[in-house]
Amino acid sequence: MALSPVSYYITDRCVACGTCTRVCREGCISGGAPPFKIRQPYCTRCGLCAAKCPMKAIVRQEK
Repeated sequence: MALSPVSYYITDRCVACGTCTRVCREGCISGGAPPFKIRQPYCTRCGLCAAKCPMKAIVRQEK
């Protein structure tokens, strides 16, 4: 299965609230000091993290 040419990235607006880690079905977002990181090889590009982020810190980018 080929992945979409879209990727999601966490920007400096991240305040480490943890919402994205709780909603990510793949468990591919690692916490710690902000900004959190998305482990791209495991991301299915569903966009749920971006939709639920209260700070709008997760952005969609075309590759």
